[in-house]
Formats: sequence, C-alpha cells, structure tokens
Amino acid sequence: MKFNWIFALLFMSSVVASAQQNLSPVPAESKVHFDIKNFGFNVGGDFGGLKGQVVFDKTNPAASSFDITVDATTIDTDNSRRDGHLRDVDYFDVTKYPTIRIVGNAILNSDKTYQFKGNLTIKNTTKPIEFPFTVSAKDAGLLFEGAFEIDRLHFTVGKESTVMSDKVKVTLKVLAK
Repeated sequence: MKFNWIFALLFMSSVVASAQQNLSPVPAESKVHFDIKNFGFNVGGDFGGLKGQVVFDKTNPAASSFDITVDATTIDTDNSRRDGHLRDVDYFDVTKYPTIRIVGNAILNSDKTYQFKGNLTIKNTTKPIEFPFTVSAKDAGLLFEGAFEIDRLHFTVGKESTVMSDKVKVTLKVLAK
C-alpha cells in the first residue's frame, strides 16, 4: 500500500512538471516594437537582444513567471541620427542603463487570453504594468503576444514636449523555446 502512495505521488509530480515549461526567448524570432506620435506622425521602432527566462504553466498560470530583458543599445527606428539621439542621456541613456527589463509576478487566465501583472524597469525606474496576452504553439515553442501603453515621462525618457506624445504603445511578439 505504501508503494502505491509513493507511485501516485511520483506520477502526480511528473504530470505537474510536464505542464510547466522552462523557456528562453529566441531573439531572431521575437520582436519588441514601439509607436509614438511625433509632430502628428506615428514613429515606430524596435528593440532587440532579448534575453531571460519564461516559466509557463498553461494549466496553472499562477505558477508562471517572466524575467526578460532587451538591449536598449539596439534601438532601431530606421533613422540612424534619431537612434543615436534616443541612445543619449536625455532619452534612454544606454551607456548607463543598457537594458530594459520586464518581470511578471502574477499571471492570470481569463478565457482565451492571459493577464500579465508585473514590473517594467527603464533607466532604473520600476513601475507596475498590466496587460492581456495570448499564447500559441509555434516552431516547437510558444509565441507570446501582447501590447501595453506607458507614459515615457514616468521613466524619464525625454522631457515634456508639445510635439511628441507622452504615451508610447509597446507591442510584444516573443517566441520562447
């Protein structure tokens, strides 16, 4: 009888362990995109160099966690002069703060989407963030997609401006394997 209990416990722990996946972002297959209005036009760009760890459990989202960074020096708006300006002290100050980090500390499930709750750190300023995201299987991994909006001034990215919006929309497409 004791053997049956031990076998049952081992079986249950293997089922739980198999539901949880430990993954890493695939930088070449992932995208961190941002859009901001500047002089009335939408200006967009991308960050690269994703690194980190994703622990995802579809059957128990509360056991999931995300800890991802992007390399702020990789900012690319298809305009090298603007990219250089954005890397400077007034904006991302990439020499002093080379990474942007997002850490999920609560993942909730609601029907076909999940809710991310965590913290975003830019230039050593950390603010809470929350947004919906989806998960789908792709290329022997999982594709996480979501979007959120931040106020750039809350992270001291630039100064107040009459021509540039304070609101920045960030779109994430992260393939993790």
